[in-house]
Amino acid sequence: MREVRLSVNGRPVTARVEPRTTLADFIRERALLTGTHLGCEHGVCGACTVLLDGVAVRSCLLLAVQAEGAEVTTVEALAGDAGLHPLQDALHRHHGLQCGFCTSGILMSLAELWPRRDQVSRDEIIDCLGGHLCRCTGYVGIVRAAEDAFGLPAGDRG
Repeated sequence: MREVRLSVNGRPVTARVEPRTTLADFIRERALLTGTHLGCEHGVCGACTVLLDGVAVRSCLLLAVQAEGAEVTTVEALAGDAGLHPLQDALHRHHGLQCGFCTSGILMSLAELWPRRDQVSRDEIIDCLGGHLCRCTGYVGIVRAAEDAFGLPAGDRG
């Protein structure tokens, strides 16, 4: 067993875990945050995406011990006291989700781009979403929502 100390959504979380415990399992079982979903557990589907020190990562592919001392941000941190994050609101308005299983991972990948939202292009959005599997929506609503949230002009929303 190894002791792991992380900051998850600004809150310190310390737990003794098996060295083989994934970051996804640490988040779900030790931080008790279940918005991070486990799909394929091979890094393909993107459902487990979180921000690790501001960078989108697949939490099923990282061990919790590898994230020692890092700041982890999960989907639970997006909405604030003022309501939904603009990315969440746009997904809702553009019907960019159905079953919702992939949604948290998609939101977190897009959240990596959010700090430089004024410079994000449609191609970057498409590239960002390329690492996510969604079996329900066909991606049209997701892309439209992301374009809207990032303020792309209507003419650029092919």
